[in-house]
Amino acid sequence: MGTDRTDTTRIISLDQFRGYTVLGMFFVNFVGGCVFIPAFFKHHHTYLSYADTIMPQFFLAAGFAYRLTWLRRFEKDGIGAATRRALWRNLGLILFGMVFHHLDGRYETWAKLQDVGVGGVLREAFQRNPFQTLTHIGVTGLWVLPVIGLRARWRVLYMIVSAVVFLVLSEQFYYAWVMKRPGIDGGPLGFLTWTIPMLAGSLACDAVLNRPGSSGMGRLLGWGIVLVLLGYGLSCLNRVTPPSTLPEGAGLRDVLVEPPFVPPANPDRPGQPPFNLWTMSQRAGSVSYLTCSTGISLIVLALFRLVCDGWRWRLYYLDLLGQNALAGYIIHDLVADTEKPFMPKDSPLWYVLAAFGVYLAIISLFLRHLEKHRLYLRL
Repeated sequence: MGTDRTDTTRIISLDQFRGYTVLGMFFVNFVGGCVFIPAFFKHHHTYLSYADTIMPQFFLAAGFAYRLTWLRRFEKDGIGAATRRALWRNLGLILFGMVFHHLDGRYETWAKLQDVGVGGVLREAFQRNPFQTLTHIGVTGLWVLPVIGLRARWRVLYMIVSAVVFLVLSEQFYYAWVMKRPGIDGGPLGFLTWTIPMLAGSLACDAVLNRPGSSGMGRLLGWGIVLVLLGYGLSCLNRVTPPSTLPEGAGLRDVLVEPPFVPPANPDRPGQPPFNLWTMSQRAGSVSYLTCSTGISLIVLALFRLVCDGWRWRLYYLDLLGQNALAGYIIHDLVADTEKPFMPKDSPLWYVLAAFGVYLAIISLFLRHLEKHRLYLRL
C-alpha cells in the first residue's frame, strides 16, 4: 500500500488507457452471463470478441509499466536492485493471485484427501482457477524478466520463441488438454503467449518514453495494424490445417475465416473451418488471439496517446480507475458477489443496466475513498 503520487512523473495516456481497460473489465465481467446482452460483449472462446480484448490490454499496460519501473530503478540503484525488485514483485503477485483466485479441488473428508494424495492434489490444484489475470501477470512477468531490460531486438526474439514453443506444445498435447479440462486464459502454460502483449507493452514504453506530446503515436498505430493483420492471418490457418478441411477447388474466400468481432459460421457445415490451435481463443491462449488482440491494444493505446498526451484531454473517472487498478480489480469481484445473486440470467436489459449502474457506483465510492486518503494498492 503506497501513498506517494507525483503527477509530473506519470504518463497520462497510460493511466487513461488502463482506466478504460478497467472499466471495460467491470462491464464484461458483470453482464457477460446475461441473456439479453449482445454476444459482442461476451467471451466465446472460438473467435475474438470485445470481451476478449480486455485482458490483453491489462498485459500491455503491465508490460509498459514493467519496463518503465525497471529502467528507473536500474538507473537509480543498478541492475541487481532492479532485478530483485521485479523478482519479488512478481512472486508476490503470483502468491496473491493464487489466494485471490483460489486453487482447484475440494476434499470433504480426511479419507478422500488421503486417497488423492500429495501428487493428486498438486495435479488438480493448479489446472484452472489459479491461472487467471493476476497469476498470469506474475508468472509472465517472471518469464520475461531476463529480457525486460534488454534492447528491443532481444525482446522481439524472445516473444517469437515463446510463441513457437507454445505452438509446438499445443500441437503435441496442450491444446486438447486445455480445451477439454477446460482451462482458462491459456492455462498453466499460458504465460508463453501472454508474453506477446506484455513485451509489446515494453516496446510501447520505448516508443513514447521521454517523447513530448503525441510523439510515437504513429509507431504504435503501425505496429498495431501489423499485429492485427498477422494475428488474423494466423487464424486463417485453421482453414488449411489439415488441407482436407478445404472444399475442392477452394479459392481465397474459402481460406479466409471471419475477421475479429465476427462470429464464425457453424463449423459442422461442409467447408467451414474446425476449431483448433489456430483459432482465436482466450480459453486456449492461442497465438493468433494474443497477436491480434495485442495489435488492437496498441491501436487503442495510440489513440489515447494522441488524445491525452497530444491534445491534453483526460477524464477524471478514467484516472480514478487507472491509478488504482489493482484495488479496483479486487473490489469489483467482491461487489459482484454481493449483487449478482439478485440478477437472474434472464433479467431484462433495463434491469441489467440499472444493476450495473449500482455496481459501478459502489466500486467508485470505494476507489474515491482510497484516492481521497491517498491510498494506492501496489505489489
